[in-house]
Amino acid sequence: MLPGCGALLPRQVGIESRLAALPRDGLALQGPVTIRWNDHLVPWVEAGSDTDLAFTLGLVHGHLRGVQVALLRLVAQGRLAEVAGPLATDIDHALRILGFGRAAPEVVRRWPEETRAFVTAFVAGLNHATLHGPRPPEAGLLGLGREPYTPEDVVAIGRLAGTDINWLGYFSLLAERGKPGFARLWVRTREAGAGLAPANSGQAALGALLTGLSRSGSNAVAVAPGRSASGAAMLASDPHLGLSLPNLWLLVGMRSPSYHLVGMMVPGLPIIGLGRSPDIAWGGTNLRAASSDLFDVSAQPLTEAEVRIRQRLWFAATRRVRLSPQGPVVTDAAVVPSRPGEPIALRWAGHEPADEITALLRAARARDGEAFRASFANFAVSPQNMLWVDRAGRIGRLTAALLPDRAGFPATDPVLDAADPAATSPWRRLRDGGALPHLEDPPEGILASANENPASWVKAPPPIGYFFSDGDRVARLRALLQARPRLTAADLAALQRDTVAPKAAALAEGLLARLDALPGGAPEPALLAPLRGWDGDYAADSRAALVFELLLARLAPALQPEGGSGRGPETGWNFLTTFLLRDLDALPPARCEAVLRAAVAGAAPDAARYRDWGEVHRLRVAHWLVNLPLLGRAFVLADFPVGGSRETPMKTGHGMVTGPHEVSFGSMARQISDMADLDANWFTLFGGQDGWLGSAAFADQVPLWREGRSIRLPLRPETVAAEYPRVTVLRP
Repeated sequence: MLPGCGALLPRQVGIESRLAALPRDGLALQGPVTIRWNDHLVPWVEAGSDTDLAFTLGLVHGHLRGVQVALLRLVAQGRLAEVAGPLATDIDHALRILGFGRAAPEVVRRWPEETRAFVTAFVAGLNHATLHGPRPPEAGLLGLGREPYTPEDVVAIGRLAGTDINWLGYFSLLAERGKPGFARLWVRTREAGAGLAPANSGQAALGALLTGLSRSGSNAVAVAPGRSASGAAMLASDPHLGLSLPNLWLLVGMRSPSYHLVGMMVPGLPIIGLGRSPDIAWGGTNLRAASSDLFDVSAQPLTEAEVRIRQRLWFAATRRVRLSPQGPVVTDAAVVPSRPGEPIALRWAGHEPADEITALLRAARARDGEAFRASFANFAVSPQNMLWVDRAGRIGRLTAALLPDRAGFPATDPVLDAADPAATSPWRRLRDGGALPHLEDPPEGILASANENPASWVKAPPPIGYFFSDGDRVARLRALLQARPRLTAADLAALQRDTVAPKAAALAEGLLARLDALPGGAPEPALLAPLRGWDGDYAADSRAALVFELLLARLAPALQPEGGSGRGPETGWNFLTTFLLRDLDALPPARCEAVLRAAVAGAAPDAARYRDWGEVHRLRVAHWLVNLPLLGRAFVLADFPVGGSRETPMKTGHGMVTGPHEVSFGSMARQISDMADLDANWFTLFGGQDGWLGSAAFADQVPLWREGRSIRLPLRPETVAAEYPRVTVLRP
């Protein structure tokens, strides 16, 4: 109880106290290791061996983010009910079925010796901090014990971060199969290129969990020397994930015999996901590839096991988990809808013994773009568009994925027949990064990626996926890059904070044209006035963005077909930009007029209550414990207006808007590197480095994030010594 109270009323802890608490006795090191720290508690590790570097990184992860790593493992293992009680049991059952760690034993068995040694040392450091470090206050609130980690746990956490974002669209579609209008819905879903909203509350909870923890969004751009003011290549990347604290990234710098780089690491994983070495810088975006297929396994043999789910403050529960030759039967989970008696299995590339850790360790050691691309030969999940720039001035992008060698996608139903060899045979021929699209040195000297359809940058790509960003973000990024003949790092920083959605402007213009065409002209001219000439900028002080979103929220539901589920065009930006105007025009004239007038009349009183977009579009600074019932409000640190929207470069995701709402997903970290200077690397997190409640470094980067400032992570030793003045020496 006392540690729980400590989480609710955390004691303020300074940087020096947090450094003094780092475990230093009994360390399994071969030699001394120096860690330099800056004022934001960013570590820069200098080690005499690669394994000492790995051990120290694990120690730092455990010290700064110990509870976060423990919770990532609980999610990956389907053990949330151990801290959340019976409310999480159905989610745990779904997670057990998905089996993030299913391939881990075989992955570990196949590791090359260099990977095995590095991960083993990392796990040893993580365990040292876990077993011997101070107990974070929230560990007591959650009832977390001191449980050691294994290499298999690391693989499972990595596969959790590689979740296929298509699952949520698939599962929602399962709820509609067999209903009148499904054929039309499937055609519209394919055309829009986006999935549907969750079908039930349990699925929504699972979706929020997986999208908040997996790399489901992001922007990245690369600039060739001929377009760079510095005369060298530049790269910028900003991943999109859950906007809760602690951040799902950790900033680090490191040097050992094989590694010299700075960048972002996922807590609990021994790899740099986005970073810079003296030779190469890289970032990436989620490819949104279909690395999974659904199969009807009614005619296949199934093996069955019973799993025991421990529930905090209650008795253990048992659930059934069934496996087919095509994968686990996901419709056994209560949160996954299905037709009675129809077992649907999930075939996922994340259940294959691929090796993302080795791929990223090799990428960190690459000396040029060719070596970087070759590193991803056995990378599976989550599928990524990786953008890179190197010291020689080359820029490129590659497809990092492991996908079935499909001839195409089903035209009428997302569920395949497991008895059909044509449906199952592509999984016996998997394409890796070497057989998937890549591009180097485009003539225009720029590259941009924002989860777009690969058909936008490569001719006739192989079948890759269904659900992509609608292209608004990537079009805006390209326009901003092309607007200047020579780009600076400051230009890239401004690009990351841009809040313009070009398709919003086009959609608003289309709505105004239809309203103006009504008998007597558009109703409520004062309400609609801000939309005239609006450029689609979702700045926090924009009145037009507010009015536009209020109109959408009234229009979209009114366009649902009779008897529809209410989860069609109104649920996502792709649906809105693809169908909203088309559906309006398809209505009989009298009905179209009634819908438009009702939307304006309904939006007017809402618009009168609020001044601008930022008054309703709110970004909450809160620990993830804010989701706890009753106690959650104790973990809110701040709440402020924010710009951006679903598909602006500075993404701040939301749904339909009728009033104040909280942004929970979007641009939560930033990276910029200029290859002209070893020290020209800037990073920012939404939040801070330290996961310890009450720490001075828990949320100290939020002002930087809001103001567009950043932290420099240099590579030159003399700069590191000057800007990272606090020194910790670890000894064997």
